[in-house]
This record gives sequence, C-alpha cells and structure tokens, in this order.
Amino acid sequence: MSTLTESLVVSGASAPARRKSSPRKLFTRTGLNVFAVIVFVCSIFPVYWMVNMSLTPSNKIISRTPSLFPVDFTTRNYETAWNRPAAPGQTDFPNALMTTTLVTLGVLVATLIIAFVASIALARFRFKGRKTFIVSILIIQMIPGAAMMFTIFGIIDDWRLLNTMLGLGVVYLAAVLPFTIWTLRGFVAGVPIELEEAAMIDGCTRAQAFWKVTFPLLAPGLVSTGIFAFIQSWNEFVMALLIMKGQNLTLVPWLYSFQSATEATNWGAVMAASTLISLPVVVFFLFVQGRMTGGLVSGAVKG
Repeated sequence: MSTLTESLVVSGASAPARRKSSPRKLFTRTGLNVFAVIVFVCSIFPVYWMVNMSLTPSNKIISRTPSLFPVDFTTRNYETAWNRPAAPGQTDFPNALMTTTLVTLGVLVATLIIAFVASIALARFRFKGRKTFIVSILIIQMIPGAAMMFTIFGIIDDWRLLNTMLGLGVVYLAAVLPFTIWTLRGFVAGVPIELEEAAMIDGCTRAQAFWKVTFPLLAPGLVSTGIFAFIQSWNEFVMALLIMKGQNLTLVPWLYSFQSATEATNWGAVMAASTLISLPVVVFFLFVQGRMTGGLVSGAVKG
C-alpha cells in the first residue's frame, strides 16, 4: 500500500514536468532546430567539398555536372601535394609543415606564459600605470595589422631576422599577446580571491593555494586563449609571405605559391594540400576542447 501511495505521489509530482508543450513553443523550437541545421550544413559544406575535390582526379574536377561524391576515388592528389615543391627554388610540403609547427608551438608556449603572468599582475595587483596599460592593450587591438605591415618589416630587417623562424615568431607573439592578456585577465578576475584565502586558512601556503585552487579554475581560459594563439599563428598569411621565402616558407604562403606555380592549376592537389593544412587545427581543437570544459569543475571546492 505504501509503495502504491509513493508511486502516486511521484507520478503526481512529475505530471507538470510531462505536460505537453504548447503548439507555439513547439513551432518555435522546431523552427530554431531547422535554422541550426541549415547553418550547420552551410558551414560544413565548403569543408566537405574541399575533401571531395581532393579525392577526385584533376581531369574530372572541372565539369558541367559536378558530383557530390568523389568520382574515381584517388589519393594521387595527396601524393602530389606532399612531394612537389611549391615552385622552383622553394620548399615542399613537409618542410613547410615543420617550419609552421615549430613557429606555432613556440608562439603558443611563449604566449601562454607571458599572458598568464601579465593577467595575474593586472587582476590581482594594484600598481601605478595599471589602467593605462589596460587601455593601451585595447588601443593596440584596434589598430589594423595591415597598417603596421611595412613598419614591422623594417624592424625585423633592422634586427636581421628576415627569413628566420625567430623573426616570424616575434611578429606572431606581438600580434596575439594583447588579446590573450585581455582575455585571461577576465578569467583571473572572475575567480574570487576568497578561495585562496580559505585554502590558506586550511593550511596551504599562498603558492599552494594558487596552484591547487585558482589555477585549475583558470584552465578553460588558458585553453581558450591557447586555441586562439594556435589558430592565428597557424593560419597567418600576410606577414609570413612578407618575411619568409624560399626554403623557409610556412604552409599558407606555400599553398599560395603552390597554387600559382603553373598556368594550369592542379586543383585536386591544391584541395589535397588545403585538407592537409586544415587537419592539424581540427586535431588540436578536438584534443583540447574536452579539457576546456573539464577545467570548469576541476578546481571546485567541496563542502
């Protein structure tokens, strides 16, 4: 009898939750879902078409009746993209990949270290010139990069860093640091200082309280800014084309030279090279996106 009564009580309590949605809400939800699907398809279709063309023989890419699926599936385009130099006297894909990877990883590590220290100083300490520094970061973000292109080239030339990975890394670092510092400052300011004080009351030193309590809560911010720094450095084109040349080309300038090396463009190989360039970004994002959400709760304080 008691079990039956409990069942009736539970079913009665959950009855409002199972109440049918009104037609208006159902229509709105359906419309939003359809719109989301359309946006997703429009966003993913260019990527799919790039992969589709990379697996299609070059002589069948330009056609009056294009196919949504690879015709005469082939991997020869990838072999051509991997082995053929961009142009006479210029590098091939593996060397461009190595150069881009080294520059990007160096910029990523340096950016996270410098921005992390700077964001803590801006969020946790009150010092003379703090507000001026913050405003300066915003002003720097407003200046178009193209407007400083030749000035940057002159500085790198004076430093004798043209056509070097160090010179390109310095340019990338200066480009991504302002946004990274500003973003991380918001994450640090959003973590209450009382959490560290509570940990210190429990016996932790200030350093232990920071690394055991505050730092895990900053993990999403570090991952988010790391993704930004990685993508910006990996996909940058203008400064890399201006500073690097010959055997030191990075991937995107290499792709431009590869595409324009001959009068009859090998679109299959170009699409294959574009796919290979995009893969590391996708893999990197898939690797870190779980840690971005996991860090939100990894530093939580249990009561």
